[in-house]
Amino acid sequence: MAEHRQVRFAAPPGATTILLVRHGESMPFVEGEPFALVGGHADPALYHVGEEQAERVAERLGSLPVDAIYVTTLQRTAQTAAPLAQRLGIEPVVEPELREVNLGEWENGGLRKAAREGHPLVARIFAEQTWDVVPGAEPTERVDARVREGIERIAASHPDQLVVAVVHGGIIGNVLGQATGASRIAFAGADNGSISEIVVVEDRWIVRRYNDTAHLA
Repeated sequence: MAEHRQVRFAAPPGATTILLVRHGESMPFVEGEPFALVGGHADPALYHVGEEQAERVAERLGSLPVDAIYVTTLQRTAQTAAPLAQRLGIEPVVEPELREVNLGEWENGGLRKAAREGHPLVARIFAEQTWDVVPGAEPTERVDARVREGIERIAASHPDQLVVAVVHGGIIGNVLGQATGASRIAFAGADNGSISEIVVVEDRWIVRRYNDTAHLA
């Protein structure tokens, strides 16, 4: 009798596999010493821990057939991508629409301070599952639109290819939220240096992996 084994996943023809790497840990925020801003976004460099995480990402992904590397307008993503780019001989491309969610009044270290101090708005973020409760935060609808534009632009440029995109925790949460229909907070806890994975085929975003940190252990 014929045997019918379970079918393993295979990316459909024309699909793009995108490895979403969260940047390494950035510099600590010191009260009274705000980070420089780029386009209204705080732009800290990598902390020494983040530099080590970037090296480990390069070790993990350096043997894969990566066709392109994308970063955002913020230096922590470019610094995280640098060891992998050097190993593979690939020049990273900037995709500005995948920059981090702008947190308005909490943009420049405010979220870190509020979380440490137990600010009541932090509890509301998780209770209501949205960044929109932060005063002046970039509206979810606007983030959704630009993130979709960025992901679709990458996918259109790389059919049947593997791409690494070094991005931000809030953006990983947004991408996986859009892919699954979950809130944008549900997947916002990706660790620094972690790897998540989606497969983009036409208008479908298929989640294959979230917060893979095996290389950081």
